[in-house]
Amino acid sequence: MIKLNNVEVMYNNVILVLRGVSMEVQHSGIIALLGANGAGKSTVLKAISGLLHIEVGKVTEGSIMLDECRIDKRGPETIARMGIIQVLEGRQILEHLSVEEELKVGAHMRKDRREVKRDLEKVCQYFPRLQGLRKRTTGYLSGGEQQMVVIGRAIMAKPRYILLDEPSLGLAPMIVKEIFLIIKKINQDQKAGILLVEQNAEAALNLAEYGYVMENGRIVLDGASEKLKDNEDIKEFYLGLSELGGRKSFREVKHYKRRKRWL
Repeated sequence: MIKLNNVEVMYNNVILVLRGVSMEVQHSGIIALLGANGAGKSTVLKAISGLLHIEVGKVTEGSIMLDECRIDKRGPETIARMGIIQVLEGRQILEHLSVEEELKVGAHMRKDRREVKRDLEKVCQYFPRLQGLRKRTTGYLSGGEQQMVVIGRAIMAKPRYILLDEPSLGLAPMIVKEIFLIIKKINQDQKAGILLVEQNAEAALNLAEYGYVMENGRIVLDGASEKLKDNEDIKEFYLGLSELGGRKSFREVKHYKRRKRWL
């Protein structure tokens, strides 16, 4: 498993972003990490994948373990070779490559060329829409198609764990539903653990078995997805449901002081 033990992360030796975060990602499970913008969710993923240094960040306290091996002091290339692949927020593509070339980029660390070819066909089975777009330049694809490409590129690395950062961002509801169904199928077929950072709490909790809620760099709540969906604070603040079962207007809650019973 991936295990974070009381992790603190600081940027520029000044800004403390994560404050004693502890959590686990079991191999072959799906874990949701929920929270508002600025809660520290993406920083958790970058701490695991080793990408913090790009933003002048570092783990200053605690440890991150992959099985029995400590990885928070290792570089992103080493961590990727150990089987942890992050899909960044915002569909980060190499826009001048074709879809097929982009997918093959994900397999650049692999030596099993025959298996790479087989996995390329497998990705096109997961995302049938990409089959007819294999020679299309990725920069001209729709947002949903680009998201399919970057997830497929991650699969091509044959990861043990996939870190997904806001896969639904900016996508139409029908595309989101399609991508989430495929994520579940990938988890089942590939037996890869998935850590899903997502603001669409309802979709994330429907997909995951277990979830963590972050606020201000801390884990404030965790539990089985069904338990979290029944929590009154989760219903109100993340699912948009009041205790009466109606949906709250954002105007109504703009100046509303949260009870934050979990704190």
